[in-house]
Amino acid sequence: MRVAGIMSGTSLDGIDMAVVDIARSGKLSKVVTHSTSPYPAAVREALMAVSNKDCHTRDISRLNFLLPELYAKALRDLCVRESMPLDSIGLIGCHGQTIFHEDVPAAVGGKYKVASTLQIGDGCVLAERTGIPVVSNFRTRDMAAGGRGAPMVPYADLMLFGHPKRGRVSLNLGGIGNITSLPPGAKAGDVIAFDTGPANMVMDLLMEHHTGGRLTYDKGGRYSAEGRVDQELLERLLADPYYRRKPPKTTGREQYGREFIQAFLDRGLSPQDSVATACRLTACTVALAIGRFVRPRHVVDDLIVGGGGVRNPELMSHLRELLQGVQVLTTNDFGIDSDAKEAIAFALMAHATWCKRPGNIATATGAKRAVVLGTVTFA
Repeated sequence: MRVAGIMSGTSLDGIDMAVVDIARSGKLSKVVTHSTSPYPAAVREALMAVSNKDCHTRDISRLNFLLPELYAKALRDLCVRESMPLDSIGLIGCHGQTIFHEDVPAAVGGKYKVASTLQIGDGCVLAERTGIPVVSNFRTRDMAAGGRGAPMVPYADLMLFGHPKRGRVSLNLGGIGNITSLPPGAKAGDVIAFDTGPANMVMDLLMEHHTGGRLTYDKGGRYSAEGRVDQELLERLLADPYYRRKPPKTTGREQYGREFIQAFLDRGLSPQDSVATACRLTACTVALAIGRFVRPRHVVDDLIVGGGGVRNPELMSHLRELLQGVQVLTTNDFGIDSDAKEAIAFALMAHATWCKRPGNIATATGAKRAVVLGTVTFA
């Protein structure tokens, strides 16, 4: 079956899309093509304004209907570019855009407490514009089953990178860092996965602040390479109890958004020093997570890195330094473009849903059981 996966990450930088062929077993047969389409600047700004912010419900509603229009256009454009008929795609898996995620129950309505998540990008609009069935709202079913709604990619990590003899960790460096622990010969019940802390998000926000919006990320790690790490600030940030909390656990823009970077600004650091410190923070939190929660469980032979952070040589260098003895690879070494990995993951999960198979890894999310994920919108 040919499936398109559509993913918009916490960095709010754009639409990642992958078209893949999937065997009946659920295994990936072929990556047909993939693309990344940046959000228009005004759309990105509008998404930032509703992401964990006090805002008007009309803005959320409008974006909920706008995003699938953009997703549909991006998919049609990709099909034209690749001379691939749109109707050759049998299913779409669309994560949408997370604008709020709170995995710990919070008080609401007086005596009640609920955990909640909200991804926008309506599946009905996307199905209507493309004529293709859509699976969306992946996280909510896991949370209904007692999970944290994240991380979602361990299902794909196990299928793509599990090895009978080598212990592996799959690391995604998007806006937030997350890892999947894959012991040798791992089955679903052996896997743990969790968010390690910030990946590119803090660096991106600092770049945007220091350049007045001219630059939104540290291209090629140039700022990081020119700066010096503020060790005192780094140690203070690493004292956050989150890094010692046992998984399952998740984090996001709610913790590492604009308020978080104030600690860097208050120090009066140069742009280069602030970004260098944030880069080192990302690498340290990954290394701490592996050292505290993975290595006591199994040997780590390989670290397989995906996401935008792969293109930051400084960040990759820090990881190699902090994880000596571990072979640091990228998803590209396995034929999976680092920019496409999460989109591929949601294509695989959509296929599982279509086949009525569970798509969450309960040991990763903390759910009471494995469940079939998402909402299916028929075309």
